[in-house]
Amino acid sequence: IETSQRSFITSACKNMATTVRSVFELGGAEVQSNDGYPGWKPNPKSKILKIAMDSYKRLFGEDAKVKAIHAGLECGLFLAKYPSLDMVSFGPTIKEIHSPNEKIHIPSVEKFWKHLIDVLRNVPERIES
Repeated sequence: IETSQRSFITSACKNMATTVRSVFELGGAEVQSNDGYPGWKPNPKSKILKIAMDSYKRLFGEDAKVKAIHAGLECGLFLAKYPSLDMVSFGPTIKEIHSPNEKIHIPSVEKFWKHLIDVLRNVPERIES
């Protein structure tokens, strides 16, 4: 059995991995762990987030739904290497992710693409901190 714990808080992910390990070891299983994804806690004052939100409003006439999710993302890997990087994560609508029933809402792909292109067009050459 292979498991993958993810969290935007690295310590919470490590705690969950320890709990999972303990449960499997109680059942006599041998457990191997890897580091997984480092945490990435989104910054609500992010300048790139504001650019993305303004873009969404301009394109679609409504406010973007901004939320943090429990998952660890590749953003944590980038942040580990480039600690001052300002990041935002967004994408098309995906349901039942990482399961045999995973589905992508096709119309949301076009919407995502338009948004991505507009965000890139509106990012200044350098965002001052």
